[in-house]
Amino acid sequence: MTAVRSSVVRSPARGRPAAPPRPGASYINRELSWLEFNARVLYEAQDRRNPLLERTRFLAIFTTNQDEFFRVRVAGVKRQLAAGHSSPMPDGMTPTEVLSSVRLRVLDLTAQHSAAFAQISDELAQEGIRIVGHAQRPERHHELRRQFLDEIFPVLTPLAVDPGHPFPYISDLSLSLAVTVRDPESGERRFARIKVPPVLPRLVPVGTHTFMLLEQVIAANLDALFPGMEILEHHLFRVTRNADLSIEEDEADDLLLVIEEELRKRRFGEAVRLEVERSMPRQTRELLQRGLTLGPEDVYEVSGMLDLSALAELADLDLPALQPHPWQPVVPLALRPADEDEEADVFAAIREADILIHHPYESFSGTVQRFIEQAADDPDVLTIKQTLYRTSGDSPIVRALIRAAEQGKQVVVLVEIKARFDERANIVWARALEQAGAHVVYGLVGLKTHSKTSLVVRREGRGLRRYVHIGTGNYHPKTARLYVDLGLLSCNDELGADVTDLFNFLTGLSRQRTFRKLLVAPVAMRDGILALIDAEIERQQEAGDGRIVMKLNAVIDPAVIEALYRASSAGVEIDVIVRGMCSVRPGVEGLSDRIRVRSIVGRFLEHSRILCFGGPDRERFFIGSADMMERNLDRRIEALTPVESPPLQERLRTILSIMLADDRRAWVLGPDTRWRRAESLVADPTGLDTFETLMGLARATEESAE
Repeated sequence: MTAVRSSVVRSPARGRPAAPPRPGASYINRELSWLEFNARVLYEAQDRRNPLLERTRFLAIFTTNQDEFFRVRVAGVKRQLAAGHSSPMPDGMTPTEVLSSVRLRVLDLTAQHSAAFAQISDELAQEGIRIVGHAQRPERHHELRRQFLDEIFPVLTPLAVDPGHPFPYISDLSLSLAVTVRDPESGERRFARIKVPPVLPRLVPVGTHTFMLLEQVIAANLDALFPGMEILEHHLFRVTRNADLSIEEDEADDLLLVIEEELRKRRFGEAVRLEVERSMPRQTRELLQRGLTLGPEDVYEVSGMLDLSALAELADLDLPALQPHPWQPVVPLALRPADEDEEADVFAAIREADILIHHPYESFSGTVQRFIEQAADDPDVLTIKQTLYRTSGDSPIVRALIRAAEQGKQVVVLVEIKARFDERANIVWARALEQAGAHVVYGLVGLKTHSKTSLVVRREGRGLRRYVHIGTGNYHPKTARLYVDLGLLSCNDELGADVTDLFNFLTGLSRQRTFRKLLVAPVAMRDGILALIDAEIERQQEAGDGRIVMKLNAVIDPAVIEALYRASSAGVEIDVIVRGMCSVRPGVEGLSDRIRVRSIVGRFLEHSRILCFGGPDRERFFIGSADMMERNLDRRIEALTPVESPPLQERLRTILSIMLADDRRAWVLGPDTRWRRAESLVADPTGLDTFETLMGLARATEESAE
């Protein structure tokens, strides 16, 4: 990786020491850092170099990201305030200051989001793709009226608000119409709420690639819902609620039942955000605020369309000229059968050498899925053990595990039913597995099992051999086409023994605290990471070539950051590649001079974790499930595996080198805590795009084998 170090943007040298930072100034607030990640997502929607429908998809992604931010992050800060926690966080900000700063940034991002939608709507219209208003399609009014009466009207339930009708419950993320009517006999003004039914498509087709919003169809036919009343006004609004489960696991006799009960309660979490059309009058807003127990600081005006997540439907239109060029994942050479009519023998390939898999550049179905499916059908396989954090609703992995259990194999599955927003799906799969005869474990009290591990025990000759998969991503075939993740397939004896011990820790009463090769949280990973950082400090002092590269989704753990600051002060060169939250403040003189932070955002979602300690010829590589966060290191079961095969290390070295040289998709974090485009910070940008480069390498490897 030293070959690309010269292309990395560095802070200029300074002559005299800076004043010591104020308390907390050495950390960036995690909530504000997360918002900056979503700002980078929004940039992709604004960047006209991206295909138009891909930009449309980024508008939808921004929306769903913001929703989760309020449902979890803002809700969490509000809970701290409600509990009386007012002391500063590691970054020096109090919860009140965080909420105030979050609001200012969200207001700015909301305005940018609306402006981007207006711009993209104009560009879509030029391509014949339109979202039109009811008044723009008078020739369709009769047909829409009939469609409303036949397909929409029976689903709607207007709810009045008056002394005899209390303010209705409004569910999380639901769109609603606030309708004001007047009784022509009494002249009295009345208020009602109509939920826009999520069971119906939001985009109603009214022509070729032309759509009308469902709420507009409803609004145009309010007379059918309020016969005899005068419709005065109607305005759209949307409520976001706290969706983070609060589980007292120590008091739970049956964790499965507790989770199911909490899922029912999630619908009734306290409101944390109210989005309204800019045109909504003050009187209506105040009525909604009172009913939802929200203050003015929780209300966000939106220009144009509310809830742009529906644009994902437009982004899926079959218009190749407006889409990114299609990508078909390749199957690694090691897992290709000699005869196209045969299936690859995954076990034989693993016995030849460890295999590193890189999704979505390499196929999930032809690698990880093939590994589990072959294990399910192989008569010599005795046992399959696997952790499941998230998976798809039609999971081929789970179907294979069910098939294996039905064939009499010992199948053990740890289903993490506390996986946020996937609890319900995981409960369904857990019950299906149990009915097939699999041993299902629902996780450990007080800990989420986030590790991505599989173990297959196979009879070979007179003994048994263990095969393992240890990855950075979930066993989810759909996200494997969108998320960048890594996985290691190996039959290394020590790794097999470690994964066996890990499953015994998860399913039994083991108090295993030491492992041969794995770094496992919460028992030893934190100490292991800190020891590796300290080793680079010692190396720097002895040989002057200390080096650390961390590619992660988040870096916010104070102890790890302090260790990185110590390493930087000792002269260790450090690169951090982070997708989302990052509390590291790089380039601060006397604190983090030798730390560089960058982020890669583009076609795929960067999800892999790669840690590299040491310079050329002595690098130690790890991949796995853990980010540098307190929850990952202290409150989750996580696993990082070393990658020791020289060819596989070279692949990881290449991935990191490409990301450090990227000046098309990369952002660079400055000591002033601002993110800037890498292409704006170099004199002669090369246009190197991480995603295009890695797709090109995968394609070249495939072509060389043909």
